[in-house]
Amino acid sequence: MLKLAEPAKLPGPAPAVSAAGTGWPVLPAQLSAMLRKECPASVAEILTVIQDEVAEYTRPLDPAYVHRLGRAVEHAVRTFIERVAAPAAATPAAAPDATTAILAEFRAIGAAEAREGRSLEPLQSALRLGARVGWRRLCAVAARQGLDMLALGRVGEAIFVYLDELAAASSQGYLDARAEFAGERERRRRRLLDLILADPPAGADAVAEAARAAGWALPDRIAVVALGDQQTTAGAQDDVTPSGPPPTPDLPPDVLIDWSRQQPCLLIPDPDRHGRIAAVSRALEGWAAAMGPVQSLDRAAASLHWARRALGLAERGIIDRPGLIRGDEHLAALLIFADEELTGALQAARLAPLERLRPAQQDRLAETLLIWLQHGCNANEVAAQVHVHPQTVRYRLRQADDLFGDQLRDPDRRFELEIALRARQLLRPSAR
Repeated sequence: MLKLAEPAKLPGPAPAVSAAGTGWPVLPAQLSAMLRKECPASVAEILTVIQDEVAEYTRPLDPAYVHRLGRAVEHAVRTFIERVAAPAAATPAAAPDATTAILAEFRAIGAAEAREGRSLEPLQSALRLGARVGWRRLCAVAARQGLDMLALGRVGEAIFVYLDELAAASSQGYLDARAEFAGERERRRRRLLDLILADPPAGADAVAEAARAAGWALPDRIAVVALGDQQTTAGAQDDVTPSGPPPTPDLPPDVLIDWSRQQPCLLIPDPDRHGRIAAVSRALEGWAAAMGPVQSLDRAAASLHWARRALGLAERGIIDRPGLIRGDEHLAALLIFADEELTGALQAARLAPLERLRPAQQDRLAETLLIWLQHGCNANEVAAQVHVHPQTVRYRLRQADDLFGDQLRDPDRRFELEIALRARQLLRPSAR
């Protein structure tokens, strides 16, 4: 068998045993004693290499941090030595507790890295460096003690197993802390959104405090988007049942959103900033969504109110919804249907003369009359819009004069008539 050096008269390697049940090798007592003796120097070397080669751990002005790092390295090295020590040199029952303790410590280290906003790569690099230095010193000690290559190889394998355990523990702590942080952040942002959307609005001090806790900068202007269901994409088969919940839109990070509401909504800060609404619109592609008018922060509830009204009108087919509906582009429709009972009464009062005609005649005359009112009572313009001869338009207008009489000459009545005709036009898609 190959040897690192001329073997000394040592007892042969003990059979593989493990207090934790993982088949770890047990070193001869003399080698274990030598490793314990070398432990302080190994810890110092590992600590120096880590601070020299991993920039994130170079903190000369932070003695408390250096102390914590040194303590973690020493704990890791000593725990490993005890796990491969001879049974007579350690208490077997203590091995599981020591393993549990070191894994808990590295979970805590991983969690601390996450809380400080660093990536996990520096910690993993430090672990690899520590294992490399530890392996080098072990080889030197084994050469002096005459440990055969087979035993040394098994101890090297134990180092890599140990390294994997520490790396897995730190990764788990990192991920747990990230998840906890993300969950707490989302809770704070939902609480903030609740305060902003409260009606009547919450006090400015309460909103500002909640914004600080959520790490959210208070904007001057906002817009609220009401969300409906995810729409079926064009060409999708009607008999296909979606599998699982729809994917969450990839929204800009400062957009506040609460999916837990019965009627989900989101708040866009500074919507007038270049590209903001376009980014949200792209993220919401495939969703039924309507944005209320841009408002000051304390008027967020009003923006949400009109966003929901716009979404409701779109669902009824009263206004088109090719994508994100801009409430400020449908203000006339929102105004007309703000009080539908009153709108219905206005239609009944002003459009009653149309009831004397057949349905097809009603539609033609209503369309002609609305365009005539919208274009300054210009018959030629109406003819161009409806694609008929001007004489046909004049015939229809004489018919309208017979039906409506003085309503067409009174400015107030003419204004009400235009609103009633606009409402009738908007309602026609849903009526069909």
